[in-house]
Amino acid sequence: MRRPDHLLCALLCAASLAVAGTENGWPCYHGPNRDNISTEKGLLARWPEEGPKLLWTASGLGYGYSTVAVAEGRIVTAGVIGAATHVTALDLSGAAVWQKPNGRSWEASSSQPWAVPYAGARGTPAIDKGVVYHMAEMGTLRAFALDTGEERWCVELLEVFEGERPKYGLSESVLIQGNRLYCCPGGKKGYMVALDTRSGETLWASTGLDDPVGYCSPVMASIDSVESLVTMSARRVLAFSPEDGRLLWQHAFGNPRDNSATDVIVHEGLVYVSAGYGAGSMLLRPRRDAEGRFTVEEVWRTHLLDNHHGGVLRVGAHLYGSGHEARGWFCLEFMTGRVMWQVPGKGALTFADGRLYCVDERGRVSLVDCTPQKWDAVSSFSVPSGGKGMVWAHPVVCGGRLYVRHSDTLFAYDIKGK
Repeated sequence: MRRPDHLLCALLCAASLAVAGTENGWPCYHGPNRDNISTEKGLLARWPEEGPKLLWTASGLGYGYSTVAVAEGRIVTAGVIGAATHVTALDLSGAAVWQKPNGRSWEASSSQPWAVPYAGARGTPAIDKGVVYHMAEMGTLRAFALDTGEERWCVELLEVFEGERPKYGLSESVLIQGNRLYCCPGGKKGYMVALDTRSGETLWASTGLDDPVGYCSPVMASIDSVESLVTMSARRVLAFSPEDGRLLWQHAFGNPRDNSATDVIVHEGLVYVSAGYGAGSMLLRPRRDAEGRFTVEEVWRTHLLDNHHGGVLRVGAHLYGSGHEARGWFCLEFMTGRVMWQVPGKGALTFADGRLYCVDERGRVSLVDCTPQKWDAVSSFSVPSGGKGMVWAHPVVCGGRLYVRHSDTLFAYDIKGK
């Protein structure tokens, strides 16, 4: 790991109580509410021409597309080193605290030449009550002590629940709710499962589905007054009861590549889904009948905003993201699917303080005023060159910092208002 110089390190350590990792932070993929929306205020409205100040660079994380979780004074992420996926914990100055292996990597299990360009860790670790949870591409789910990296427990999901090796490896970031961990091994003995966070023991396992798994992560939401665990397989939108794993409803949605990687968005009982390779976007209205059974209505569908894997988020009455085959950053009206604007580009994004933080696949970072009237990029810069492959990790805004991951390197930028 490369560390900041001694002076910068001292300054950062002195300021650490005022930055990332305080309060709730960003403890898991897409933040505490799983909506990719930061509640931070007082951030820079414009950046200097050369971009915001680079506070530090941490390298040696291993290769991959995992983004960061930031909470309890630590930053955690995952990457592939050699033939194994590793989880790394950093302190708030970017210095390594520990680095531990978490199972054989996906590409190490593949002899296919096409696997090489997509090498790297996928899922983002989650931090909860002093423990880090991470599911690796080949189904190793492990809990680590946040302070030391000591193993608390480990479950080999594909073995225990008889799941098939996904084409691109398991890419899900696990969901923690109370003392339950939810994830989707896609197995005959457990398609979606709930585990006890304290022991890894199975609380329930939903069976009866044989779809290939999706590459997205589950969200929890109330739909028609029913608490629901909502996700996508490669071929369907699925909602489970978080209490017992019962399948509440399903609806066909997918693409010829069996590749659905974008998390669903639930708002006022409506469910938005998107996927690339021709799937497009769709808004669903699940409702219960007089006997309590769900039916699902398609509200609208479009080939636009066919998100590949960079994520879609909702701000107010509008959706923001980027397309795949119909390449371009988009704004769509949530209730109607009407296109508000479209500009060339493709990448990942997050939201904070009235602005979108968009990172394209080549590492160009844009600060965009979040408005349905037009794409209004007020500032931009490029992350340092040198990393392998595309910039696919989702950016994170936490504690007055912007975190951008490329390959085995994490960059932390100061974006606090002056």
